[in-house]
Amino acid sequence: MTTTRRQFMASGAAAMGAAATAVAPGGAAAQAPPPLLRAPRLKPGDTIALINPSGAIYERAPYAIATESLQALGFQVREAPHLRARYGHFAGTDAQRAADVNAMFADPTVHGMLAMTGGSGGNRMLPLVDYAAIRRTPKFLGGFSDLTALINAVHVHTGLVTFHCPMASSEWNEFSISWLRGAVMDAQALTLANPKDRDDNIVPKIGRITTLRGGRARGPLVGGNLAVLAALAGSAYWPRFDGAILFLEDINEYIYRVDRMLSTLKLSGALDRVAGVVLGGFTNCGPGDGNYGTLTLDEVFDDYFKPLNVPVYSGALFGHIRRKFTLPVGLPVEMNADAGTLRYLQPAVA
Repeated sequence: MTTTRRQFMASGAAAMGAAATAVAPGGAAAQAPPPLLRAPRLKPGDTIALINPSGAIYERAPYAIATESLQALGFQVREAPHLRARYGHFAGTDAQRAADVNAMFADPTVHGMLAMTGGSGGNRMLPLVDYAAIRRTPKFLGGFSDLTALINAVHVHTGLVTFHCPMASSEWNEFSISWLRGAVMDAQALTLANPKDRDDNIVPKIGRITTLRGGRARGPLVGGNLAVLAALAGSAYWPRFDGAILFLEDINEYIYRVDRMLSTLKLSGALDRVAGVVLGGFTNCGPGDGNYGTLTLDEVFDDYFKPLNVPVYSGALFGHIRRKFTLPVGLPVEMNADAGTLRYLQPAVA
């Protein structure tokens, strides 16, 4: 059945009204957060549904490679009905993309969902997601980059621990596989620590940890892509930052834009509420051409994070980089800024 524009707008408004929560400065929801909810662990033979809440993919090969990769990990793979849809640069209309999320959570033969890719548009479909149904049928939900919108919104409204992890189209190297398997299949209380790889160098050059302010802190893990997170500011999907461990990454942003997005987090009160900060990859985030001078990325981080007087370190292996940790959004964790580690305080799945 074809959905008219008027019907779509009406359904979106109704869903938004049902989902909306009053939000105080800094992202602290006016009402108490829902209890923490963990999905059942994934097992070999379980079915993973591929969803695409964001951008379209214009080639066929990535779908085949993603399916074969997940099959090699021991899963059965199903494509959500609108996985290959396209509406402009989006992977289908907002209604189609949300419908896939809702349908895969409702399907008892599906055990988890992994985003095919990122891009943009995930925030557009958030009002159409059935959060009440998700809470009734908790499942693994993973992705990163633009999936920051969905994985944070789902956690905010349901309490479900979601996962900032490789997407189906990501490179599935042994490093990324081992951390995903440990988190969502083996149900381990992991400690995420960068390996000290020297290669042929006298000291490590890749995956280096920089401690901006030392110390330890505990709290629920929230965050993801900085640009997407900042775009949620003031909405009903803005995470709760009180006492949280904030993790951030980004790609292809000029330094002045990183500065501007961090100022959004600062002016909203979010940064003043966190217990600690972990920074991942800020890939291709440089000064850009034609700028008359610029702060360095290090200086921008110093300006925003050092005055917080909380533990902060950078260089953690997550973001738009080859090797990725799996980060459980909403799970209580402990960070050690001196050692550059992030420890789950309990398994992320049941």
